[in-house]
Order: sequence, then C-alpha cells, then structure tokens
Amino acid sequence: MSQAELVTSSVPAPAKPVIVVGYSSRPEGRAALKRALSEARLREAAVVVLDTSPDVDAPGLAEELTASGVSYEIRTTDVHDPADELLRIAESTEADFIVIGLRRRSPVGKLLLGNNAQRVLLDAACPVLAVKAGPEAV
Repeated sequence: MSQAELVTSSVPAPAKPVIVVGYSSRPEGRAALKRALSEARLREAAVVVLDTSPDVDAPGLAEELTASGVSYEIRTTDVHDPADELLRIAESTEADFIVIGLRRRSPVGKLLLGNNAQRVLLDAACPVLAVKAGPEAV
C-alpha cells in the first residue's frame, strides 16, 4: 500500500453553513441583514432571509442579496408571529445561527425586551446574534 492510499478518505465534505436572518425594511432589520451578509461571507455560508413585512415593498432586497455574492433564499410570512416562523426556519434548515435586529428603546422600554426578540433569544436551538442599528439609522 502506498503512502497516498493511506491518507485517502471518503469522508463527505461538510454541508455549507446556514445563517437565518429576520429582515424588515426598518433600520434594525437592515442592520441585521448587513451583519448576516458579513458573517456569511466570512463563513462561506448561505443566508435564509425571512422578510417579516412582505406587504411592505422591500426595494432592492433581492438585488442587494445578489450583489453580495452570497447564496441566499428569501422567504416571506403572513403569520402574525414572526418569532415562531424564524424559529421554525432555523430548525428546518439546521441553521448555524440566527441574526435579529433590536430596536432602540425608551428608558422604560429598556426594562422589557421586545416580545419577538425575547422569544427568539430564549427558544432558539442555535446561537442568536442580536444587532442594533447604528445611531445614524435612528
């Protein structure tokens, strides 16, 4: 047996990582998408975008995703609970992690985390990256 035969293996290549992102056209949704695309390029991952406001025209979303060079899929939902849908998609795609955007809150609002964000953070089976929109987006 030659040396080359000893190191040859039939282990399949690992599947491409998947990042699920909750998107809306608001500043926090845009920040989440921007970070998800950055992470996808870094990790050579595919992105599954859940457009949580499909009734609002998301100008240029598909074009932006195409221009990023990242493999992507856009899903929409008419469910009133986007957290449930985001968790379901993350589970069905075996996502490596989820990216969500957080809104800036008033002093009183800071005592409570948004219901959707809290559900995703507490119920996700994978890590969750929470992103705030920059001060220029407020």
